[in-house]
Amino acid sequence: MSKTGFDPRGSKSDIENGLSFQPKFDENGLIAAVVTDATRGDLLMVGYMNAESLRRTIDTGEAWYWSRSRQEYWKKGGTSGQVQKVREIRTDCDQDAIWLIVDVEGNGATCHTGYRSCFHRALTRHEDGSVSLRLMEDSKVYDPADVYGHSGCGHNHG
Repeated sequence: MSKTGFDPRGSKSDIENGLSFQPKFDENGLIAAVVTDATRGDLLMVGYMNAESLRRTIDTGEAWYWSRSRQEYWKKGGTSGQVQKVREIRTDCDQDAIWLIVDVEGNGATCHTGYRSCFHRALTRHEDGSVSLRLMEDSKVYDPADVYGHSGCGHNHG
């Protein structure tokens, strides 16, 4: 095992075809984590993990992340009750990204703005070439002010 607690990076063939977990963290010690809903398959969020938050996620079965803005660990749902219970963890072919398949406790929302998914808006290209966003969810699941005590303007709330 390496200093991260995971297997050291091996040959390209071993990384891409073997069964040894050899995550590749970037120059900041982070790996992207894509999160989808286990039942609906919806993309919920993208977060970042370092070796310790990935280890905590594996060990506890609940999603932990590294907050790049606050420079601290955060357990998703620690404040809001929207804990992400991990059903499965996958990695991509070169092991530089993680995919968490989760059930979301509480009200089932993931986004700190009150929507179910952080990806609640889609781009629309207009005839004049301009681009704007349109809502993809009918309404918010909850009022962030009720949970966080403000309007939900920050990032990475748990």
